[in-house]
Amino acid sequence: SSMGPLFSQTAMSETPNAASVARIYHISPDLTFDNFAVSTSNQLAYAAATAVAKSPSTAYNPLFLYGGVGVGKTHLMQAVGHELVQTTPDARVIYCSGEEFTNGIIEAIQRKNTTEFKHKFRAAKLLLVDDVQFIAGKDYVQEEFFHTFNAIAQNRGQIILTSDRLPEEIAGLEARLRSRFEGGLTVDIQQPDFELRTAIVRIKAQARGV
Repeated sequence: SSMGPLFSQTAMSETPNAASVARIYHISPDLTFDNFAVSTSNQLAYAAATAVAKSPSTAYNPLFLYGGVGVGKTHLMQAVGHELVQTTPDARVIYCSGEEFTNGIIEAIQRKNTTEFKHKFRAAKLLLVDDVQFIAGKDYVQEEFFHTFNAIAQNRGQIILTSDRLPEEIAGLEARLRSRFEGGLTVDIQQPDFELRTAIVRIKAQARGV
């Protein structure tokens, strides 16, 4: 099932490298701060993400990144995951999309093990949810996400969310969730300019030896 990686997390005893982080936490080995090109269009989002990586749950919680497709939201979010696991190898990191969170709840209901699902998510030290707008309009999913959000925040965990639009522009999003989403820092990432696109191509070419 698509939720598999979320239920197979084990703590790492030694300082992990990007590959082992990626394997265990279902995040990409390439999406680190080292590989992220910074320009005026994403400067604020980059600064916010690095601040969160240095001080999880105290800098901005949640960090809500929004923008179009391919502007680097997922990259920044996962880079924070890499940093946290470097400094705290046994920290539980969960990365999923809004769709995977939804499917996971549905599967848990079918299997009658919602308790396990709730425990896994609520025990996260860092919860990364891509395309969180997907949960809008789904009452039970939003209710579970609300309780998950509160539990993680109360346990001094960090939450990072991405969306293609502002919380106030997500139709069908419950008012209490919108309030939570807006309670930290909301940052947009603009489309990259020519110089940034060129820099990104160079980084990717170098990584692939092209």
